[in-house]
Amino acid sequence: MVVSTATATPPHRRSLAGATILQMVPGLRDEPAGHAAVDIALMLLQSGARAIIAGEGGALVGELRAFGGEWLDMTADTLNPLTIKRNARALAGLIGSERIDIVHAHCASAAWSAKAAIARLPVRLVTSFPDRLAADSWWRTRFQSALAQGHRVIAPSSYVSLAMIDRYRISPERIVVIPRSIDTASFSPAATFVERTAALRRAWGVLPDVKIILVPGRVVPWNGQIAMIDAARHLVANGDRNVAIVFVGDDRADRRYRRAVIQRARGFGVDTLIRLTGPCADMAAAYAAASVVVIPAMLPPLTGRNAAEAQAVGRPVVVHAVGVLPENVLSPPRIDEQLRTGWVVRPGQPGELARAIAAALKLDRTAFDALGARARQFAEFMFSPQSVAEAIRGVYTSLLARGP
Repeated sequence: MVVSTATATPPHRRSLAGATILQMVPGLRDEPAGHAAVDIALMLLQSGARAIIAGEGGALVGELRAFGGEWLDMTADTLNPLTIKRNARALAGLIGSERIDIVHAHCASAAWSAKAAIARLPVRLVTSFPDRLAADSWWRTRFQSALAQGHRVIAPSSYVSLAMIDRYRISPERIVVIPRSIDTASFSPAATFVERTAALRRAWGVLPDVKIILVPGRVVPWNGQIAMIDAARHLVANGDRNVAIVFVGDDRADRRYRRAVIQRARGFGVDTLIRLTGPCADMAAAYAAASVVVIPAMLPPLTGRNAAEAQAVGRPVVVHAVGVLPENVLSPPRIDEQLRTGWVVRPGQPGELARAIAAALKLDRTAFDALGARARQFAEFMFSPQSVAEAIRGVYTSLLARGP
């Protein structure tokens, strides 16, 4: 049974057509949260609903208005209790005047305002949890608890949803897992040109016949670059020397760790194989240049975005079994071998990591292309803006369809 935090329920069954949905976001800036809200608004308008977004302005306001969405200037993301109360009063009036059916809060302060505004109104509340729960302190736990009180609670991963259930005792029936979207149009085999990948190979000093093992992410201990060096020793011992291990990401954040990576590579005699390239402005081409993309994270990453993007470009991935990463790859025993899009291995097992990388490198052209096609299909199904917006459409529709 779905637990409700409102004191009233919608008086009759509704469909999305004709409904009014208000999203509350930190801002309509050129960042993932802003793009997600705009994608949802477009889906709503295409479904015959009215779409309003409340939040600070930004570069995406024009895009929203261009296709018929509405923007309300509001400081929705705040720690100021007076601002939260002021927003609640404004929302209560807005709900009555604009006949809003659902409020979707994308941040904790917005959830507090919305919760107070709809307390005696027949309005549904949807909340979206962030990619990581706040540090386990009393104040932060209390502040974020408003996100646990929606009629539907959207979690970005099963990993986060389990943490939510444990911390806030949320009924699993109220939780819907919907991953973050990626720009599958930009991260696409069709969008990457031979010239772009060739230019990167030249910049990285990689010869045309050398296979690239791409390791994306900042060069910091929790991203596990040293684990990749340990695996490289096993690869070389097994005869896999015709490779370049390219670390793409900021390598200035922790200079001591960067030196440790280089020293370890020298100690194992694999230093000639590695490239520390710094950030890359064309990650789609970087993924396309790779034969395999490795994410050897030692601690749960904030998102599994790199794994999703690499698969969207049609590349096999190898990830450590930490945090959300196993959810973002199709790998046995979760699925049958013939549906594999990558490998999931235990952290701290360099031999196991090396074997998975070697398996990806040994794929012949037919097998490589088939795996790449599956990876692309999986990424489109799970992470495309259209798929994510449709999943959220289902959340809204289920709430509107409920009777009194």
